[in-house]
Amino acid sequence: MTPNEYCKEKAAASGSSFYYSFLFLPKAKRQAITALYAFCREVDDIADDCKDISVARIKLAWWRTEIAHLYAGKPQHPVSKALAEAIERYHLDEEHFLEIIDGMEMDLDQNRYADFKQLQLYCYRVASVVGLLSVQIFGFKDRKTLKYAHDLGMALQLTNIIRDVGEDARRNRIYLPLDELKKFGVTEAEILNSQSSDRTQALLEFQIERAETFYDRVLLELPSEDRKTQRTGLMMAAIYRTLLREIKADNPTQVLNARISLPPLRKFWLAWKTFIKY
Repeated sequence: MTPNEYCKEKAAASGSSFYYSFLFLPKAKRQAITALYAFCREVDDIADDCKDISVARIKLAWWRTEIAHLYAGKPQHPVSKALAEAIERYHLDEEHFLEIIDGMEMDLDQNRYADFKQLQLYCYRVASVVGLLSVQIFGFKDRKTLKYAHDLGMALQLTNIIRDVGEDARRNRIYLPLDELKKFGVTEAEILNSQSSDRTQALLEFQIERAETFYDRVLLELPSEDRKTQRTGLMMAAIYRTLLREIKADNPTQVLNARISLPPLRKFWLAWKTFIKY
C-alpha cells in the first residue's frame, strides 16, 4: 500500500462529509487534502481513543517529532510521506501542523470550557488551522480568503460540537461553554445524563444560531475571484449547514441521545449541487 493509498483508505473509512467534497478535486490537490485529513484523523484518534492520558501524550509527542522529520525531508509514517509532496508543492507551514497537535492536547488537558473565548482557541487549533492549510492547497488570490478559511473552520467545528453533545458527554466532555449553561439554567449533570428540557433546548438553539452566524460570514467573506478554487470548502459548508438545520428542525435535544448524520447519497448530492453552483 502506497502512502497516498493509506491516506485515502483512512479518509474513506471515517465516513466523514469531508471525503465527499474531496472527490471533485484534481488528482494532486485531492491527494494533498486527503493526506492532510488523514493526519488530522491520526492525531484526533489519539485524543479520542487512547484511554491512558500519559500514553496519548507520548503518541502526540511522537507526532511532533515526526513533523520535524517531515520538514527535514525524513518522514517515516505513511501519512507524513504523503504530506511531503503537498508541503513542497503548496508551501504548507510547519507551525500549522504543530498547532493542530496543540489542539488535540487540549482534549487531554481539559474537558470543560469556561466561556466561548476558551472554546474559540480550541476551535481555531483543531479546525480553523486546518482551513488555513486547506486554502493553501486549493489556491487563492485574495488574502481575504484566509479570513473565510478561519470562519469556515469555526462553523464546521461548532456544528461538530452541537452534533456530538451526547457522545462527548458520555466521555465526560462538555464543549458547550459553562457560562452559557449557567445563563440558560442548565447544569453539567443534565448534559452528562442526557436530560432534555425546555432549558436545554434553548441552550442548544443558542449554539445553533451562533454557528449559523459563522456560516453567514463565510459566504460574505469569500472573494468572488476565489470562489471556484474554494468550492471544496463551500461543499463542506453546504453539507454541515444542512446537518445543522436538520438538528434544529427535529428538536435540538435529540443530540443528547443520538448522533445525527446525513446519508452518504445526500452528502454527495449536496456536494454536487455546490460544485455546479460555483
